[in-house]
Amino acid sequence: MAGGAIVNPSGGKDYPGKMTTFVLMTCLVAATGGLIFGYDIGISGGVTSMDSFLEKFFPSVSRKEKADKNTNQYCKFDSQLLTMFTSSLYLAALVASFLASTVTRKFGRKWSMFGGGITFLVGAAINGAAENVLMLILGRILLGVGVGFANQSVPVYLSEMAPARLRGMLNIGFQLMITIGILAANLINYGTAKIKGGWGWRVSLALAAVPAGIITLGSLFLPDTPNSLIERGHEEKAKSMLRKIRGTADIHLEYNDLLAASEESKTVQHPWRNIIERKYRAQLTMAILIPFFQQLTGINVIMFYAPVLFKTIGFGSDASLMSAVITGLVNVFATLVSIFTVDKLGRRKLFLFGGTQMLICQIIVGTLIAIKFGTSGEAHLSKLYAGAVVLFICLYVAGFAWSWGPLGWLVPSEIFPLEIRSAGQSINVSVNMFFTFIIAQAFLSMLCNMKFGLFYFFGGWVVIMTVFISFFLPETKNVPIEEMTIVWKNHWFWGKFISDDEIHVGNIEMGTGKPGTRASA
Repeated sequence: MAGGAIVNPSGGKDYPGKMTTFVLMTCLVAATGGLIFGYDIGISGGVTSMDSFLEKFFPSVSRKEKADKNTNQYCKFDSQLLTMFTSSLYLAALVASFLASTVTRKFGRKWSMFGGGITFLVGAAINGAAENVLMLILGRILLGVGVGFANQSVPVYLSEMAPARLRGMLNIGFQLMITIGILAANLINYGTAKIKGGWGWRVSLALAAVPAGIITLGSLFLPDTPNSLIERGHEEKAKSMLRKIRGTADIHLEYNDLLAASEESKTVQHPWRNIIERKYRAQLTMAILIPFFQQLTGINVIMFYAPVLFKTIGFGSDASLMSAVITGLVNVFATLVSIFTVDKLGRRKLFLFGGTQMLICQIIVGTLIAIKFGTSGEAHLSKLYAGAVVLFICLYVAGFAWSWGPLGWLVPSEIFPLEIRSAGQSINVSVNMFFTFIIAQAFLSMLCNMKFGLFYFFGGWVVIMTVFISFFLPETKNVPIEEMTIVWKNHWFWGKFISDDEIHVGNIEMGTGKPGTRASA
């Protein structure tokens, strides 16, 4: 191989460099963008289970809950207006992700994070001061814009800054921050629910300003990635930044590959048009199906509505919030497992192991609820029985947290070539937000109509997505982000969509940074 670059077992080059303190700190700060997403996921389910919140904004739901204790447990919270409070954020995030794509590409990843933090900050203030449903929804929309910008820029930033062999670990920092945000929200909800006077929900909603402030201030101190600097014409700055983040002066191989990828990206005038070309079929398919499948694992049923769900299946108000705290803790610690194994075991194994674990748990939880509640929705759970339900829900959450949770963000962010990366990440975020919106809006009605069968419904999707990963996702661990095309070319199915002369990084002559004969791997 010309230039003497090391070939790693996955088929890409292994550039010189090491994990530097600078990279670790910048990735840690950038990953805090996940806090705003996680905090919102956790907080919305908690406040919608608070009586004072329901009485003020959704009195019909409150009356329905209290009027008849024998009401079918599956249907007691079924309200489209209530679910609109939760799901409106994700519709706004969907739209915002397309604008964020342009900002990320034209101005850099850090300014997209900054814009997301500021918008989320304003949304938190409006929600905390809300006096009517209109203010609530307006605040949620602004929160959604913030989430759209953060989810667009943070995973890409992390994948571009990280050394290839540690990209999985550093990128999953985003998911770790999401889980910490969820846990913090659950703990805050548990505390604010006890505030006398019925205004605890205001504290819960307003405290979203804290994670928003962290990413807003943090983004101001973040450097741009070498990829982004080259893309915007700052080549000397990019070279200096690459030396700094790799901790070595021997960066010419990686720099030349980045430069060549950037030169090719400049020939693409319309990334949104180019992304549908045949040679990008594999990446586009993954950017659509992975976030689609991630939402159909059923995880957001648990995370959005954990307190409501536990209350619905017979837990008291305090017990339901505490159960949500427990699942939040499991989520955080299981994500740590993924951080320390993803670059060793690889993406595929975690996907397959996690999918199998989730499927088993969904079948068991659905069966446990079916035995007690049947189709009538009327039953009382003993502490032991309720504990068993929580146990298997926790095992399900753990399975998600070391597979589809972090990998649903990691894999799409690392597979796109530079010329369509912003567009590809926008598709990933928008599909994720769209189906998050659909699931959030439809869940309570689905629970009312499908009853315990809802868990089997999501279990069926887990079977489909696990089979899909098994056949169609190649292993991407340890492959430099600008070399990923080689992985798709070598895949039994996707290789047929890519001709030899379309491998824009694989055909770079090592050490020159200029197109030439494809270096053999």
